[in-house]
Amino acid sequence: MIKHNILFIGLDTHKTFTEVAYIEDQRGAKSTHLGKILSNKAAFKKLARQLQSKYPDATLHFVYEAGPCGYWIYRLLTSLHHCCYVIAPSLIPKKPGERIKTDKRDALKLAKLLKSEALTPIYVPEPEDEAVRDLSRSRETAMKDLKDAKYQLKALLLRNNINSKIKDNWSLQHLRWLAELVLPHPCQQIVLQEAVSTITERLKRLKRLDNELTHQVKSWRYYPVVKAIQALRGVRLLVATGVIAELGDLTRFDHPRKLMSYLGLVPSEHSSGGKRHLGAITKCGNSRARRLLVEGAHSYKHNANISKEMQLRQEGLSKEIIEMAWQAQLRLCRRYNRLMHKGKHRNVVVTAIAREMIAYIWAISREVVLPVVDVKLRLARMPA
Repeated sequence: MIKHNILFIGLDTHKTFTEVAYIEDQRGAKSTHLGKILSNKAAFKKLARQLQSKYPDATLHFVYEAGPCGYWIYRLLTSLHHCCYVIAPSLIPKKPGERIKTDKRDALKLAKLLKSEALTPIYVPEPEDEAVRDLSRSRETAMKDLKDAKYQLKALLLRNNINSKIKDNWSLQHLRWLAELVLPHPCQQIVLQEAVSTITERLKRLKRLDNELTHQVKSWRYYPVVKAIQALRGVRLLVATGVIAELGDLTRFDHPRKLMSYLGLVPSEHSSGGKRHLGAITKCGNSRARRLLVEGAHSYKHNANISKEMQLRQEGLSKEIIEMAWQAQLRLCRRYNRLMHKGKHRNVVVTAIAREMIAYIWAISREVVLPVVDVKLRLARMPA
């Protein structure tokens, strides 16, 4: 970032208002608190016009923290040809002695830190990518809600010492058995009927979202990548969609280790002098993508083979991608068994496999040629 006629503007955003502060790029310049504005498009357009009018030769660089307000401010300001940066709150430097926090101080602090180049911008997804991610997360929420409802019903049956002889839980036969079940007390019967009704409704909801996600992803610009990484074992359509929807453009990582670190799949380290101590994984970054990878990693406990389902998933893919997926399966199955024979805990083994899985996903994604996006048609752009 070249410091020449730049005005650094810090925004402390909230639902209804935003605190604004700025600082010029001259050496020794003092930060100025501009005041509050409403958190709407008209107010931000007016703010940009006022600052540009006051500093006609300056380039406006805005910065604000990522949060529940989303990326509409970023997209609005970049569409007006201004630079905008979105910062993760966890990446903002903080002095140990700071004990006072106000909206005004936060805005002033952001402007100062942006000027000193002490902030690291995060990746901002395109609107279409964010929409697919919202749908994927909605499906994940539906799965969690269904699981919670099942746990509650099983707890009710356990308290009343009721066991089913049907081995396949939640099958049609099992649901019919639940519908015909009679509990000792009328109040408990009402609870049972409501629980069964909730599970049935949430099963339908999950199926609807599965169908919609399967349909919508086929018109997504990252669908070629989604299709390609399904060549890997443990990565079916919904898992592949969820991973790519959460991570976005994988080509922004120039090495797979950076992607591993981004997902928090690398071990923490506490080293000093000649001693090196590695601990548990950092668990920083995107927890949803990390969880999907860990779930897929369990499939490598079986011997390497190409099932009929995997053959169907690999139809239409290049020989290079298919060969890469087979080599990945051989390596990861062998590594899984070797770590288990060493006596490692299953969770440690699965995490190690997930870490290598993302490396193969990164490699396969680089083999896919995506259509070029017209910059003029983009609603969001990375800051200059």
